[in-house]
Amino acid sequence: MTQTCQVTLQTENSTLTTEIESGALVTEAAAQAGIDINQPCGGQGRCGRCVVQVINGDINRRSSMRLTPEDISAGYVLACQTTIESDVLVKLPKQTKLERKLATDKTVIATPPPPDYDSKISQTTQRFTLTMTPPSMDDQTDDWSRLQTAIRAQANISSLSISLDVLKELGESLRANEWRVSAVVDTGDWYDDGRAARLIKLLPGHVDADAPLWGAAIDIGTTTVSVWLVNLINGEIAAQLSEYNAQIGRGEDVISRIIFSSKGNGQEEMQRLVLSSINELISAACSQADTDPDKIVKVAISGNPTMIHLLLGLPSQSIRLSPFVTAVNKIPPLRAREIGLNINPEGTVDCLPGVASYVGADITAGVLASQMEKSDLISLFIDVGTNGEIVLGNQEWLVTCACSAGPAFEGAGVSDGMRATSGAIEEIWITGSNTDNPFEPSYRVIENIKPKGICGSGLISLIAEMFLNGVLDKAGNINLTLDTPRVRKGKHGAEYVVAWAHETDHGNDIVITNVDIDNLKRAKAAIYAGFLVLAESVGLTLEMVDQFLIGGSFGQYINIEKAIQIGLLPDLDWDKFQYLGNTSIKGAYYALLDRNQRQEIEETAGRMTYIELSSDNTFYEAFMSAMFFPHTDMEKFPSVSQVVSKHAGQP
Repeated sequence: MTQTCQVTLQTENSTLTTEIESGALVTEAAAQAGIDINQPCGGQGRCGRCVVQVINGDINRRSSMRLTPEDISAGYVLACQTTIESDVLVKLPKQTKLERKLATDKTVIATPPPPDYDSKISQTTQRFTLTMTPPSMDDQTDDWSRLQTAIRAQANISSLSISLDVLKELGESLRANEWRVSAVVDTGDWYDDGRAARLIKLLPGHVDADAPLWGAAIDIGTTTVSVWLVNLINGEIAAQLSEYNAQIGRGEDVISRIIFSSKGNGQEEMQRLVLSSINELISAACSQADTDPDKIVKVAISGNPTMIHLLLGLPSQSIRLSPFVTAVNKIPPLRAREIGLNINPEGTVDCLPGVASYVGADITAGVLASQMEKSDLISLFIDVGTNGEIVLGNQEWLVTCACSAGPAFEGAGVSDGMRATSGAIEEIWITGSNTDNPFEPSYRVIENIKPKGICGSGLISLIAEMFLNGVLDKAGNINLTLDTPRVRKGKHGAEYVVAWAHETDHGNDIVITNVDIDNLKRAKAAIYAGFLVLAESVGLTLEMVDQFLIGGSFGQYINIEKAIQIGLLPDLDWDKFQYLGNTSIKGAYYALLDRNQRQEIEETAGRMTYIELSSDNTFYEAFMSAMFFPHTDMEKFPSVSQVVSKHAGQP
């Protein structure tokens, strides 16, 4: 018989008690008590950030990675690797939470509707006004047949389907509105499987033709979720919101999330978490536009394959295992009620098509937004995000690959990293060694308030300044011999203080550590190596590329010079680089509005040739060569060599 254990959990503000079967993990007991313990590595025991202290009781440690003998002696354990064997008392440290600000942030830019947009021609979800003759003793046609007859005659729709839920409300709605209604219909003419049009909802009376009909474009990033609320009648965007993907607490990268989803009820939890992020944003967007989520009748969703699989509750384990195959790349249209999306339950959910296990809808949508597939110029498109997907080509050919960059450039996985919202340090300068006050930083903060952390553009700027001024060597090591209090040993090794506690919003020092720098170094090395190997795969050099198109939520704020100086971008003419912003959600927005744009994404996905970098030794060699600032081969970065030579004291 299984033993039941009483688990007492002490937090900073409360003490909670729960009962759970012996053998359960500490994280499971905490979750049962309503306490969310962050597991950025997906519960693999690698990151060491779920440490708790067992005050008394019997436990079993599966792993003690990152714990010192002194930690173990004091009762510290990894919550994701420790099982409960008796009644226990567990003390939980204060959790460091990512800011999830529901507000328009600096990663959002104005996007006007296409100039030629006409909802009656381009839009696949339409609203039709219908007038029917009431039934009588002489005409006893049933309600559903009467509606079908009206829509054939007045909207030219020959075949219409209806769900049982809508059918249950049909008769009452027709009679309450004296047989004058407006029907919202998914016309079905954008599907390739010949399905009929579908009735989504009936509105009372004849709705004004210019009244809003709501849709939403959604981008599910590994780090950030974005929602644009769109009026499908005129194409205008009524609200743009974004926040951290709540799944980050269960893994900062897709591999960690796949691993977490494969354990116990992990798949259901991952789906619940991402839906909570999306639904919260939808609710806030509707509040801004003074409307209701139930009035949203269509959404277009982009995201990488893992994010789409986790949203839909599809098994994702095959994505990380050779030969790296998804369950599906082209998902048929769904209804909102099928996945728990907080819009009209009958609303159409269109998950845009992907290409392969690590090149998904975020990239096909991004290519559409960039227009590179229509250009005769050789373009290299990069979505600077957690996965670092790259597309190279033009209107005649397209090749693509993905390199795991990690979430560092989006502010996650960095001690004081954050998104580009209010209070983020977005640019940093450091004085040289020959100045009166050497190695001192100055910075610019979004909205010019006290800083809370450093966003992606600020991190790139900071690394470049540290390297050029001798605070950092080529290998990424902080020079602790410098005569400045800014460099010191912290709990995670060497660190540089960007802002002292009295300068910050939260009263703590803002720092960058050697661990943070290593994460950023790996990210930039993976991206640069991806550029190099993809170009070489089709017999090109990077110098032969006509334009570099940079997407990603913070892409438009990267300083080109600084990105080259750390080796993130190749050392080429600055005029070759264009920043496009969040191309994933832009592409989803265009697909939401226009059936032709939606078809173009489908065709673009079919044109891409995917190259698997994990099976290519040349990628590993290129990656290792790029694991220095800016690169082991300084001849690849002549402009950086010139700058370095001018800085006295540079290692």
